[in-house]
Amino acid sequence: MNELRKFIDNISPMTDSDWEFFSSKLQEVKLKKNSTLLQVGKVENYLYFISKGIIRLYIPRVESDLTFGFLFENEFVTGYDSFLSRMPSEYQIETLTESVLWRISKKDLEEVYERTNNGNIIGRKMAENMFLIKSKREISLLNKTAEERYLNLFIERPKLLQQIQLKHIASYIGVTPQALSRIRKRIN
Repeated sequence: MNELRKFIDNISPMTDSDWEFFSSKLQEVKLKKNSTLLQVGKVENYLYFISKGIIRLYIPRVESDLTFGFLFENEFVTGYDSFLSRMPSEYQIETLTESVLWRISKKDLEEVYERTNNGNIIGRKMAENMFLIKSKREISLLNKTAEERYLNLFIERPKLLQQIQLKHIASYIGVTPQALSRIRKRIN
């Protein structure tokens, strides 16, 4: 939980009493590899902080899943659109490795926003950060070639290339595993 405190304090430091209140609402969750956090058709009820592990966001399809996000240690994960709208999710979230997460329910998070000095500031900054990540990904898909998107992963997320199956990386950059293999051969 110390890494979560450091993460939050980097955004907007909490007083000890606010941290005590916030941390009292957190629940530790330990999951095995390939565990589902959120299923298609279910409403997201939690915001998670990843203490350990790698998480994938994807749309399940018969022919092959469409991966659109990966999250790592010291990042938050949630089906944010479902979390906010209370509508069923159109995608799934799963662990790619054994994971340790800290979660807070929507109800408890709302209470933190109301009762702490800077809960709203932290929530707003996290929402802004999620928007920027999503926007950057959309622009990349529209403006860059698959090869450029793959090369950007080397620069921006080298952990991704070392720890995630190539089929998931191929889906993330918008190509088939065979096309990714050709891209990798050209680069090498």
